[in-house]
Amino acid sequence: MSAAREETAAKPAATAPLTAPVEDYLKAIYTIGRGTGAAATNEIAHRLALAPASVSGMVRRLADQGLLAYERYHGVKLTETGRRAALRTLRRHRVIEAYLAQALGYPWDRVHAEAERLEHAASDELVDRMAATMGEPEVDPHGAPIPTRDGAVDETEYTSLADLAVDVPGVVVRVADEDPAMLRYLAELSVVPGKRITVKSRAPYGGPITLVVGRTEISVGPALAAHVLTAPVTAKAAAGRRG
Repeated sequence: MSAAREETAAKPAATAPLTAPVEDYLKAIYTIGRGTGAAATNEIAHRLALAPASVSGMVRRLADQGLLAYERYHGVKLTETGRRAALRTLRRHRVIEAYLAQALGYPWDRVHAEAERLEHAASDELVDRMAATMGEPEVDPHGAPIPTRDGAVDETEYTSLADLAVDVPGVVVRVADEDPAMLRYLAELSVVPGKRITVKSRAPYGGPITLVVGRTEISVGPALAAHVLTAPVTAKAAAGRRG
C-alpha cells in the first residue's frame, strides 16, 4: 500500500443492532456506489442532507466498526459486512413499499416516505412474512430490485431514457422514487415500469425528447428522462421480468 493511498483496515463489526442513522449511511453509500463502487464524502452529505464534517466523523466511526473501508482521496466502500447490512435495510424498505402498494392500496408516490419511517422499526421476520404474503415480489412499485433474505440482488445496470437510442423500442424498468410530484407526473404520462416506450426524436443542446408511449406521443425534458431506466424490449422479454 503506497503512502499516497492509505486504506483503513477493517475491524470486526459490532454485533449490536445497527442504529437508524447507521443504516441510512450504509444504504446511501450502497446507492451512490451502485453496490460495489466508492462514494465520496460530499456525495454522502448531499444525499443525506448533512454537513460534510458530520459525514466525515461518521465515516471514521463506521470504518472502525468494520462496516466501511476508507481510502484517502478515493472515498469509502462498503465492506462485506457493511454491504450485507445495507441490503437488509434495502430489503425492508422495498418490501414495505410493495406491501403498502399491493396490500393496502397506497399510491406509488406515497410509499417511499412511509417506508423510510418504517424500515428501521420493522423486524426481518415481519418483512419476510410481508414478502411471503405477496408471493415474494422481485421489485418494488418503482421497479427497484428487492434483495432476497439471503442478500442476493439484481444489480443489472440499465440505460436511462435520456440515453435511449432513437427508434429503438424499450421498456421502462425503474424510476427514481424520492420525488412524489415527479412520480405523479410520470404516472400521468404512463411512464411506469413495464410500459413500452420509444424515443422518436431528441432535440439538440438539451432540448426536449419526443417519446411514443403506447400509442401516445409526448415530450419530456432530459432532466426528467434521466430518472427513468429502460431496457431493450428483446432483452426484457428474454429476462421474463415485468414485460
